[in-house]
Amino acid sequence: MVDADARIDYDGPVTPYRQLAAILRARIERGDWAPGRPIASEAQLVQEYGLARTTVRRAIKLLVEEGVVFVVPQRGTYVAER
Repeated sequence: MVDADARIDYDGPVTPYRQLAAILRARIERGDWAPGRPIASEAQLVQEYGLARTTVRRAIKLLVEEGVVFVVPQRGTYVAER
């Protein structure tokens, strides 16, 4: 379920992938996904936020670069220990 404040603003100055990264970061920080546990799949995020798969992948890549999540090939994206 999408939070009321978690909508993507396509006309805003921040790119959609950065907006999604911020939304996912906030969900992790508030405990929606615990460290070591998987976040929603790319397909789930595409459907939930109405974004292209490439946009979702860019958002996840940004979070990986920040150390917020890590990717396990063929398994999914997991919350990093903080």
